[in-house]
Amino acid sequence: MVYGWAQGLVCTGIWILAHEAGHGSFSVHPRLNDFVGWALHSSLGVPYFSWKFSHHRHHRFTSHMEKDMVFVPATKQDRKAGIHTLFLDPEIVEDAPIVNLIQLIAHQLAGWQMYMMFNISSGKDSKQRTEKSWLRQSHFEPTSAVFRPSEALYIALADLGLFLVGCGLYYASTLVGWAMVGWLYFVPYMWWNHWLIAITYLHHTHPDVHHYDAENWTYVKGALATIDRDFGFIDKHIFHGIIGFHVIHHLFPRIPFYKAEEATEAILPVIGDLYHREPSSFLGSLWNTFSKCKYVESDPDHHGAMRWAKK
Repeated sequence: MVYGWAQGLVCTGIWILAHEAGHGSFSVHPRLNDFVGWALHSSLGVPYFSWKFSHHRHHRFTSHMEKDMVFVPATKQDRKAGIHTLFLDPEIVEDAPIVNLIQLIAHQLAGWQMYMMFNISSGKDSKQRTEKSWLRQSHFEPTSAVFRPSEALYIALADLGLFLVGCGLYYASTLVGWAMVGWLYFVPYMWWNHWLIAITYLHHTHPDVHHYDAENWTYVKGALATIDRDFGFIDKHIFHGIIGFHVIHHLFPRIPFYKAEEATEAILPVIGDLYHREPSSFLGSLWNTFSKCKYVESDPDHHGAMRWAKK
């Protein structure tokens, strides 16, 4: 169990290096970036090019209520009973700690897979075309509505990487058995899956941070609607500072992670009070944020901005 936890941290660091490659900040050579990103992400079961294309659009439209690719919040009108509310009225159960706990566990265990398979939490205008079939909205389908036709070959290459890793895991199971493969690969996989969801969710969700409607959104507003947080030694030495220096990454995605702290210090005098940093416990913030940030509403003090509803 200790191995699974520790290896999950290392796998998260590997994912972040592939993330750097996807932004072109791992190397000055584009083909090397893509090869490194494809190899590292494939080893973690991530379709590299599929993620790269949708992630770039997330950066392009961060905090846009219609076009952002990930973590677009619900409005009050969007809320409805479903499996996530135990089929009860959200107004009745959304503040119940046991319901929040069940929802948070599901969020941390399956949020990434649901996004990859069904493109959940993305904006209604984020896809390249309208498509009702869930299969044609996944990150694994080369002709998915998420991607442009010119990107289909790259999506197939991402799938090839996953196929090769799957073959490798099957071969490993014939040598050491599926139980051992589960302990050595799938337990760390679930840990990095947890860290990935927690990190990205907390980067873009905070009671004091806005989202914006289509008419009033701008790239800079969206980039500044992100939050730097603190995770101490692990973030600095294993996660490559992705938790502590994310605002600068959204302003300038090509800055490599090892320059992010210096760049953040340089930009602070310019952005001043528009900079958001949350110093409280990272994991404590996960529970508090998930419990408080349920849906957004128009902010009467900021035209075109959506604030998290205050209860």
